[in-house]
Amino acid sequence: MNQRRTVLVTIKVLNKPSPKLLTTWYAQQVVRGNITANEYVRKECQRHLNYLKNDNHRWEFDEEKGHKPIRFIEKFCKPSKGEYGQLILQPWQHFIIGSLFGWVDKETRLRRFKEGVVFVGRKNGKTTLISGLTTYGASEDGEPGADVVLLANGMKQARLLFDESTKMIKASPKLNKNFRPRRDAIYYDKTNSKIEPQAADSEKLDGLNTHIGVFDEIHEYKDYKLISVIKNSRQSRKQPLLVYITTAGYQLDGPLVDMVGAGEDTLNGVVEDERTFYFLASLDKEDDLDNPENWAKANPNLGVSIDLETMKEDWEKAKRVPAERGDFITKRFNIFANDDEMSFLDYETLKKNNKVIDLEELKGKPCTIGYDLSETQDFTAACATFALDDGNIAVISHSWVPEERVKYANEKIPFREWQEEGYLTITPGQYVDYQQVYDWITEMNQYYPVEKITYDRANAFKLNQELKNYGFETEETRQGAITLSPALKDLNELFLDGKVIFNNNPMMRWYINNVQLTKDRNDNWLPTKQNRYRKIDGFAALLNTYTDIMNKVVTDAGNGNIEFISMKELLS
Repeated sequence: MNQRRTVLVTIKVLNKPSPKLLTTWYAQQVVRGNITANEYVRKECQRHLNYLKNDNHRWEFDEEKGHKPIRFIEKFCKPSKGEYGQLILQPWQHFIIGSLFGWVDKETRLRRFKEGVVFVGRKNGKTTLISGLTTYGASEDGEPGADVVLLANGMKQARLLFDESTKMIKASPKLNKNFRPRRDAIYYDKTNSKIEPQAADSEKLDGLNTHIGVFDEIHEYKDYKLISVIKNSRQSRKQPLLVYITTAGYQLDGPLVDMVGAGEDTLNGVVEDERTFYFLASLDKEDDLDNPENWAKANPNLGVSIDLETMKEDWEKAKRVPAERGDFITKRFNIFANDDEMSFLDYETLKKNNKVIDLEELKGKPCTIGYDLSETQDFTAACATFALDDGNIAVISHSWVPEERVKYANEKIPFREWQEEGYLTITPGQYVDYQQVYDWITEMNQYYPVEKITYDRANAFKLNQELKNYGFETEETRQGAITLSPALKDLNELFLDGKVIFNNNPMMRWYINNVQLTKDRNDNWLPTKQNRYRKIDGFAALLNTYTDIMNKVVTDAGNGNIEFISMKELLS
């Protein structure tokens, strides 16, 4: 293994196949800072190492299973173009493939990971990885009658992947002898398996029985149609694997943004997902784009398929033209770029607010309740907020979501877990019956006197009228900068001081973590969700309450008595 130093970044490059699996080695080097990687690649590496140390889980790392597909690709898969006579998988590829195939159930020996998200910049050997994985999956993965599917948003792109796999097979005497490439499928007769292209507009989707599905460039996907069909087509397989390999894109309300958000939440510990592997390689938010030392974070194949000097020249040209600059940032630095957005809180600040209060202590204390109602098949949330004598606020939150929403959800949201823990109610049917919100508020009032109910008027007319009829004082929270910006700033400062007690409610933590701030035309910051995965309903309910509660929060703990002391008395 050579080390090439360009600028100050160290790039680990393999010049010949490694005789050993480098999955764990790579994870160690990244965590130690010896290989340049971003925050989320480091966290996935740390997750790997943590699992190796912890025997109290169902998973085990099998080096042989992890190394087998790598040896296969390097021995039999030949590049169809370029100057290379042999494929040499680099340490970061060892980490991805070794993780996907090496982690298994201790008892059944079946794969741990059902899905893998590989998020890297352009020109990092994506097509080669796809072709190698699909060829291995059809022939050596121990699955008779395996359906291996190359997936793209359109058939034209799917066929490009398929054609590349065909070329790779024809370039290898061994593979060409055992595979039968045809126009619409590549057959491997020994296991009665096949590789075929499919797209969202394909006519044969319903007949699939997917063993391995590899999705290409899901940044182009506008919806979950193709993903849902493929997920539903793997039910009869013992260890199906779906791999999403992509760069960043411009579809900011599609599946890719959801997946990256879910990955960040998982690696931050906000939600738990042991069955999905994430390799989210991009520049960190605070990185200087002009500093080439940072570029390896989004381009782990730097020094192999990417020449740094050429990339520097391309960046110098691109950054002079706004459209080209934006494209370079998106495709080469792998960033969903939006200069008008920022996170409400970082995760470390959120963790500071980890105090717990016994709900018995809150009984009899006044509170303000706020709610945020869903429009259709989505989240509804309500929140009770208390101003405490010590300057802290306490928050009790609950959410509702319709069964239909849960049933067809593609996002990795732990609905059932939150329901079991008492933070979420999954309601029958296609929408949330607001009677349940009414019942929750009136029940809360039995223990915690409700001084006021604050609400967003959207969809709230009937519920608000019923609450007024009950006898509650209600007040509309206008959803604009004049009302929300001061509350937002003050609430942010409370979080920074660690003064928000939400009893570590994981759903509220998730809501808060999802909040993005966006500027209005007057440069005021307002809360918004980044995409449809990142719900903020519980935070919206909290903010509604805080427009009232902020006036009651104690900022200075004095006894209310003022004494005048003379300078003489002080000096005596």
